[in-house]
Amino acid sequence: MPTSTTTQRLAALCLSSAILVGCAATPNSHSYADQARRDFAPITNTTAEKSEANLISLPDLIGSNSLNALISRAVDANPSLQQTLLTLKISQMERRQTGAARLPELDAGLNAAKQDTKDSSAANNDTSYSGSLTLNWQLDVWGKLNDRYLAAAKDIAEQQALYQSAKDALAAEVITAWLNSIALGHAIDIESQRHSSLEQTAKFIENRYRSGLGKLEDIDTARSAVYRSKATMAEYAEDLARQRRALSQLLGQSDLVDYQPTTHYPDVLLPIEALPNQNLQRRPDLQAAYLAIEAKALRSKAAYKDMLPSLSLQAALTDSATSLSSALLKSPAWSLLGQLVAPIYRGGELRAAAKIADLETAQGYQVFREALLTAVAEVEDALGSEQELAKRQRHITDALAAAERTEAQYQSKYRAGLVDILDLLSVQQQNYDLAAQLDNLIYQRLANRITLGLALGLGVQA
Repeated sequence: MPTSTTTQRLAALCLSSAILVGCAATPNSHSYADQARRDFAPITNTTAEKSEANLISLPDLIGSNSLNALISRAVDANPSLQQTLLTLKISQMERRQTGAARLPELDAGLNAAKQDTKDSSAANNDTSYSGSLTLNWQLDVWGKLNDRYLAAAKDIAEQQALYQSAKDALAAEVITAWLNSIALGHAIDIESQRHSSLEQTAKFIENRYRSGLGKLEDIDTARSAVYRSKATMAEYAEDLARQRRALSQLLGQSDLVDYQPTTHYPDVLLPIEALPNQNLQRRPDLQAAYLAIEAKALRSKAAYKDMLPSLSLQAALTDSATSLSSALLKSPAWSLLGQLVAPIYRGGELRAAAKIADLETAQGYQVFREALLTAVAEVEDALGSEQELAKRQRHITDALAAAERTEAQYQSKYRAGLVDILDLLSVQQQNYDLAAQLDNLIYQRLANRITLGLALGLGVQA
């Protein structure tokens, strides 16, 4: 039999070995959060944070009260956004669960036991009762429980950022759908004007034919153009109805209620020159990716600390009696137990868990890099589209003005019999095509402003 001194030495040796094993397994010294901040620095502009443009929100780019009302309805009722909000609330409850591990646990117990006896005189004493009150507390000696609690707080902040990102994206979808409805309404109006012009041209050709001044083929050609215009109007009408159904879905409704469609494009309040000065740190998706790195890094630290010894305390009060009232801890016996557990050999389980946590942190950093590169590309693409659309809009405006002058000349020449009907219809077709193209460019430019604002971090106020 080993002596008491030998036993103590053996315990001390095991404890020392466990501590050395745990200390040798240190977390990766590379800080991915610091590296993410360094990656972020070259593309941020801290001086822009105090600019007036930095204070606006995404709906302010349009400045429409009716649109703001639609966005508010979408935020309140969109099912997808509500799912994200519920995920945030779940994260808050999970943090409470994680925090509970740092606190003592108190349990109460009451047991009753009855014994079978043949002695009728012992009928009142054949039942025994025992009560207990137990306190368990795992001491956070190395701070691993606190690390996991802090990681849960980072999870909540990440989910808040993701919720904000989803809300911003929803607002952008509502604005784009709203603008598209206006564009489709304009397309229907332009096609309606084309149809009226083609109807008048067809009647004029019929009158000339009755007077012996035209050909029968001219009537068929004109009528064919009228029918094609009707088909286009039917297509645009269905596109508009489909767009309104999509808008109602974004609002979380089966149908648009009390919706008054707008017939004119809004003015963009913010000049494009002010947008590039924004700070990409406002983008909630980048914030979420960065917070995810911090949460994973904290869990990595906790995983390494799992290899260190753990200390727990247990205090208990127990009492036994033959009656229920006497067993409720009136004269209990108490006990206090301290337990130190050091992991010696787990088959590499704890070390593998720590390495997995390291790899997950590295993975989170790559997710952040991908989000950052995507953000930069989105800004550059939107700025490039703005310049392209502005040039195209100027050129198409000039082309439309020239086409309108050409159409007026061809109308006069056709009445004088100097040009063929096909020439006149071709000029009219070009005129209305240019008008529709110009209106579509205006829509694309407004929609691109929303895309650019979203890429630069403009969103809905929290």
